[in-house]
Amino acid sequence: MSKSHLHGLILAGGRGTRFWPRSRTHAPKQLLSFLGERSLIQETVDRLAPIIPVENIWVLTNSHLEKEVRRQLPEVPKQQILAEPAQRNTAPCLCLAAQILFERDPDAVLGVFPADHHIGRPARFRHWMKPAFKAAQAGQLVTLGVAPRWAETGYGYLEFPKGIALGQAQPVPLRRFREKPDLKTAQRFLKAGNYFWNAGIFFWRAGAFLNAMRQYLPKTAALLAALPRFGERGFAARLAEAYPLCENISVDYGVMEKSDNVVGLAADDFGWNDLGSWNAVYELLARDTAGNASRSPMITEGARGNYVEAPGKLVALVGVDDLVVVDTPDALLVAHRSKAQRVGQLVKQLEASGRHELL
Repeated sequence: MSKSHLHGLILAGGRGTRFWPRSRTHAPKQLLSFLGERSLIQETVDRLAPIIPVENIWVLTNSHLEKEVRRQLPEVPKQQILAEPAQRNTAPCLCLAAQILFERDPDAVLGVFPADHHIGRPARFRHWMKPAFKAAQAGQLVTLGVAPRWAETGYGYLEFPKGIALGQAQPVPLRRFREKPDLKTAQRFLKAGNYFWNAGIFFWRAGAFLNAMRQYLPKTAALLAALPRFGERGFAARLAEAYPLCENISVDYGVMEKSDNVVGLAADDFGWNDLGSWNAVYELLARDTAGNASRSPMITEGARGNYVEAPGKLVALVGVDDLVVVDTPDALLVAHRSKAQRVGQLVKQLEASGRHELL
């Protein structure tokens, strides 16, 4: 398969509220660095580059972030960093991308990659991209399953056929998509061995996905098919009118769960982590003998299992365990690591109280 037909779509429109106070409306999770100097979206482009030409990288974001995304990704053509006119979930934005690409290249094969994930073994991830693109070129809708490392209740799952071999390079038909389970169900999934985490990573021919959209979400498909060609006069104005009328639905619900040509790859470990909370960052960082991790100066006395991020100042911890401490110029977060997923609820409280300067 010629690389000229391979395209990468990076989804970069989320808010990352569970990383408040660092993650804000104009600087959300995907534009921040957590494990090095490069931001998550920059890391995403870096790991795709050996397979997908940079001129074939596309980014879908929102109007708040468009300028900063372009600043962080100068190598990506500016016109290929697009801002959605409204939030309509993943099915409409993926249909829009497929429509644009199909008009430019009827043989386009597209990979879809969230911008806010960390992948610790990028070379191994690229190993899985190759059979995924090959199956997509043959007309299948492909998703990548991540082998579960624990009984996680915060992820959706992909149900593979029983007896699926971990690391099998041949895609197989999926039995079904499963919603986020309760703990008992997640434990059963883990034990069964044929349930994989749904990482939201997809591959398909642009034309094959448009066919699926016409079948399962015909209203959205028709609205976007009626737009002028990308780059022509009137495209942006017509998009702004049509896009809010599209169904507000995820690609999982709207297309993948209904289609009869969905296959999955049961990938082995490529270091995937969706960085869902401050605790996830803690788990990936080096820690001292007492289990403390820090991205800024820290001293401790009888303190264990803490995460600290307070640029420009020394943080001293005495007799406290399992805390997250994150300091910014206008806000300080102190949370128990086991409750780090609930930080997003604080953002809702700030919204309700009108504290928009802190969002």
